[in-house]
Amino acid sequence: MIIALDAMGGDRAPAEPVKGALLANRELGLQVALVGLPEMVREELAHHGPVPSGIEVVAASQAIAMDEAPALAVRQKKDASINVAMDLVKRGVAGGVVSAGNTGALMASALLNLGRVPGIERPAIGTMAPYTSPGTLVLDVGANVDCKPSYLVQFAQMGAVYMERVYGIERPRVGLFNIGEEPTKGNELTQEVYARLRESGLHFIGNVEPDRVHHGLVDVVVTDGFTGNLAVKAAEGTADFIFSQLKAVIQSRPQYRLAALLLRPALLRLRRRMDYGEYGGAPLLGVNGVVIVAHGRADAQAMKNALRTAQEAASSGMLDAMRDALGTGASGARAAGSSGPSNSGETSA
Repeated sequence: MIIALDAMGGDRAPAEPVKGALLANRELGLQVALVGLPEMVREELAHHGPVPSGIEVVAASQAIAMDEAPALAVRQKKDASINVAMDLVKRGVAGGVVSAGNTGALMASALLNLGRVPGIERPAIGTMAPYTSPGTLVLDVGANVDCKPSYLVQFAQMGAVYMERVYGIERPRVGLFNIGEEPTKGNELTQEVYARLRESGLHFIGNVEPDRVHHGLVDVVVTDGFTGNLAVKAAEGTADFIFSQLKAVIQSRPQYRLAALLLRPALLRLRRRMDYGEYGGAPLLGVNGVVIVAHGRADAQAMKNALRTAQEAASSGMLDAMRDALGTGASGARAAGSSGPSNSGETSA
């Protein structure tokens, strides 16, 4: 199976995507199609010696910058690296695509080239919160800032299929992000979603407050993209703050530095557990293909893990299972009505 990698996507492209592809090939045996400006990609490959079998360069004449208007850039730059990578998936040449580039452009390109899974109203971006093993899937984290109740029910259905197929969790537990555990807590949207999830047939365990997610209560947590994006960024910022403060304290006294030498293996293990790069990127669920969103600052290790996740998702039968699960479930959600806040369009944070 070939995985297409947008070599021009991300803050550190094409250097880190190229190194990540080589790592994935060497350590995991993955076949990777590096899609990008061929002269730049080949120049980076030349820094690492002979190109191994399983790594190929697919030419694209354009790239989309992080600050470009996503939908407009995708339509105007038809030969952009992300569009060429999506086309490989569409034609069945690649089993999935990975990009650390402009998230809005990634989503727009996926919708334009691959379309939605039948029955899905809005795709969602999920991310693995590193609280339990293998983690808790939180979605949506930025694709849809305004949501209808039916969207969140579909997010829950997609998330449950993803955790079951990719991580082997039988009947994943689903929770609803909320400010309290009681069914009456929250706003109009969350109260309506609670009622629908209770009747959805999913293993719905109820509302989950943000400070309870790390207790391992759920495998999937659903929320709107605005709330989810804030939660993820707040968690990343908190982790960075804790580690920066810990480093400052350790360096403040000689005896602390000595103790840190003894604790170094444990501290490194903790750091890896909290590192977003270890969790293989965020799946864009609901599009008719395997698409993994890597962090914009992703280094080679993070890119390798994102490629691994794409390969696992592509070989898991996730898409077929999602089509089966949502073929009637999603239409049923729509038939139940669309009360709640209106959607203002798909917006990537």
